[in-house]
Amino acid sequence: MSIFIGGAWPYANGSLHLGHISSLLPGDILARFFRMKGEDVLYVSGSDCNGTPITIKARQDGVSVHSIADKYHQEFKKNFEALGFTYDCYARTDSKEHHEVVQEIFIQLLEKGEIYKRSVEQCYCQTCEQFLPDRYVEGICPHCSHEARGDQCDYCSNMIDPLDLVEKRCKVCGGSPTVKETEHFYFKLSAFQEDLDHYVQEAKKKGLWRNNAIHLTERYLKEGLHDRAVSRDLPIGVNVPVEGYEDKKIYVWIEAVSGYYSASRKWANDHGRDTADFWNEKTKSYYVHGKDNIPFHTIIWPSILMGIENPGLPSRIVSNEYLTLENKKLSTSRNWAVWIPDLLARYEPDSIRYFLTINAPENRDADFSWREFINSHNSELLGAYGNFVNRTLKFIEKSFNGTAPIGRINQDIQKRTQELYEEAGLLITEASFKKALEEIFDFVRAANKYFDEQKPWVQIKENQSDCFSTMTTCLYIIANLAQLLKPFLPFSSGKVKEMLGLENLAWKEIVPRSISLQGVKPLFERIEKERIDQELERLNKQYSVCRKKRAGKLYFNE
Repeated sequence: MSIFIGGAWPYANGSLHLGHISSLLPGDILARFFRMKGEDVLYVSGSDCNGTPITIKARQDGVSVHSIADKYHQEFKKNFEALGFTYDCYARTDSKEHHEVVQEIFIQLLEKGEIYKRSVEQCYCQTCEQFLPDRYVEGICPHCSHEARGDQCDYCSNMIDPLDLVEKRCKVCGGSPTVKETEHFYFKLSAFQEDLDHYVQEAKKKGLWRNNAIHLTERYLKEGLHDRAVSRDLPIGVNVPVEGYEDKKIYVWIEAVSGYYSASRKWANDHGRDTADFWNEKTKSYYVHGKDNIPFHTIIWPSILMGIENPGLPSRIVSNEYLTLENKKLSTSRNWAVWIPDLLARYEPDSIRYFLTINAPENRDADFSWREFINSHNSELLGAYGNFVNRTLKFIEKSFNGTAPIGRINQDIQKRTQELYEEAGLLITEASFKKALEEIFDFVRAANKYFDEQKPWVQIKENQSDCFSTMTTCLYIIANLAQLLKPFLPFSSGKVKEMLGLENLAWKEIVPRSISLQGVKPLFERIEKERIDQELERLNKQYSVCRKKRAGKLYFNE
């Protein structure tokens, strides 16, 4: 089976934060799992280097757009690698390959009559002497009366026409824009209403999408789809490939989602494969992103694929809810955020991956708190999993000179282990990562209980045969935990396999034999409780400094 996994493309205008990783981590869990299952997997993403946020950041910093995009693209790659993300292709939207693919898609839609020209009114800034891209316009949302950008309100999730904003202002200079007429290309989104409605109902019937994706998409469809502009007067981006319109750019909402296909083609060209291997009706595809990206993956991208008659429609929509920080909304402009480069400098990647999975906002908003993060590491990773591995291997090292005795595996535990592969595998396939990890850690706790009840330190003196069986069973558990946890905790799983001398194996039960331990060492180190107050102090300090810098100014760059 072919498995395609697409992770949302972060804007290359600032460092990654916890919210990004929380929404994107499921993609790597899926990729690792399906590779272990022996499936043909293509896992792609990349940096969005063409969007308005990059242009705004470049203006604020007084540098070129390319230097900003390049800086953060390289940082993103480094951070994703440090977190263990296994993208087959991590691309960028300012690449030649991406521009060519986007222009091909535009021309295909144009030739099929799905794109047409239309004169429209658009916000124009007299001070900046330019038509304003939608994200250059800010104001009050006409639907919920909260601050919003000119393309979408993050508070109520409505897509917005910047002309409808109340108290409009130019993001660059702060002035009030006027309205002028210009000509743009439009996509016949309304023509796909019926097909999209059928597509969504099928996904709902089969339980393939998360509830937030179903509810939000049904709301858009009920309100009725409207044709949307696919070109804009932008300083950077993909040129409209039509004579006389080359100065206009293809709008980001159609251009960025096309990155899934352009990255696939780049990977296929680099590896001598056919792009169609992963873009057909038989491929199972997963699209992994946050709540704010739902309509682009459930309405926009499917309608584009329908328009160019590409059968590779999204199968599963893995859309997280929001992650809050210390019970407050994440805010990059106010520096109320935990930045990934800083986090990786002080904490192990598996600690981050564990917490963001076991506390994932899969069905409702979840909170990241420093107290819970550190307590979770100490009690679950160190106290439960790490403790079981360490106490078992140290016992074998001390009592058997590091060569594991061979006894009989406890049949009840073996049966439960076999069941766990089935249960956890199904849960991962269904994008229920939190539940899968909970099931595995229930098994970890049961393993510790088994060790305590068997009392191998007593058995070795009174009944060595029983002790051999206890140690064999515990090693069996550890080897299989390393397998079961590999999609979630790849670094510690790798350490366990190294200590046991095991190769990377498929997603199935391991029955280890004749193991000689190699370099036994703790999987995790304790994080001192004092770090909680230190991290809270750091967070509040960076927020306070940002407030002082913002005094008298208004930035809305979430």
